[in-house]
Amino acid sequence: MPIEIREVTSKRELDQFIKLPFELYKNNPYWVPPIIMEEKMTFTKGKNPALDFCDVKLFLALKNNKPVGRIASIINHKANEVWKSKHARFGWIDFIDDYEVSSALFKAAESFAQKKGMDAIHGPLGFTDFDKEGMLIFGFNELSTTATIYNHPYYQVHTEKAGYHKDADWVEFEIKADITLPEKHKRIAELVKQKNGLRLLNAKSKKELIPYIPQIFDLINESYRDIYGFVPANAEQVKYYTKLYFGFVNPEFVPVVLNSENKVVGVGITMPNISKALQKAKGKLFPFGFIYLLRALKKMDTVDFYLTAIKPELQNKGVNALLFAQLIPTYNKYKIIKAETNIELEENHKIQNMWEDFEKRNHKRRRAFIKHF
Repeated sequence: MPIEIREVTSKRELDQFIKLPFELYKNNPYWVPPIIMEEKMTFTKGKNPALDFCDVKLFLALKNNKPVGRIASIINHKANEVWKSKHARFGWIDFIDDYEVSSALFKAAESFAQKKGMDAIHGPLGFTDFDKEGMLIFGFNELSTTATIYNHPYYQVHTEKAGYHKDADWVEFEIKADITLPEKHKRIAELVKQKNGLRLLNAKSKKELIPYIPQIFDLINESYRDIYGFVPANAEQVKYYTKLYFGFVNPEFVPVVLNSENKVVGVGITMPNISKALQKAKGKLFPFGFIYLLRALKKMDTVDFYLTAIKPELQNKGVNALLFAQLIPTYNKYKIIKAETNIELEENHKIQNMWEDFEKRNHKRRRAFIKHF
């Protein structure tokens, strides 16, 4: 039976597109399902502000009229402007272990990109850097996180067979967190505070943290500007991501460093790991999914280290020690035993140097592939 590639144009097809991985990874102990409602928002114009500057086509692969694969082909015009490129992105890619299926999906994504005048396509990437990115190529027997992609081992083989090669790699670490703050960090934290006039915000509630969120995003935009594929978030995106993610934030897990002018110059965003709760929720907040999430937020042993951002002129000057001065006691308080770093570009030694005084293991690696036309 030939493979049919169908562009997603209806609510029913979007529902099939979003739910396909639930079938592909059914009973897989390492895959973490997304919240279906949030996935729908991601692809809804008027709700996801990234769609104001991105063109996108979603494709389903069907065999015997049954969905067996999916892919998103994206043109991020802001990214191309920032990076002076003509690249498309592919993302949300999943397929059964069938070369005919994967080949047809890649061809559909490439055809859309070429019609839009692009000269290459790379991914897996989302609309922006705040979406999931990078195909898993090592660490298939490790529990995924809410911020990362999980995929079957055969995906890499199919992708390379379709003519793609490495564009960038990310590494991930599991960090031992049930430790006492090293004396070295205590000394450095005090020196950095005195020398640069810095202090920790020490917010006790979301109400105290929220006024600083726009500054936090400004800092992320500034410190991440040279990172692979990054595009600064605009005001509408800041509102969108604040609403989407900061509802789960406990301010104790988000150290914010301020200078003498009360400006944000450093931040570390960590959140309770809710992977197992999401597995129980099976993509739905109701009727019981939100209960699993609330329980996970109260009782946890793992945190996800989403990102660190430090003012460029203060990088490599010990500001990270200030972040740990708040985080380690917080982890001890909540009986956290480990932290997931999430993705870090393999050549980003500045961020990886943060973990040099911690017991760690490099347990995952993922890759962005590229194909030139």
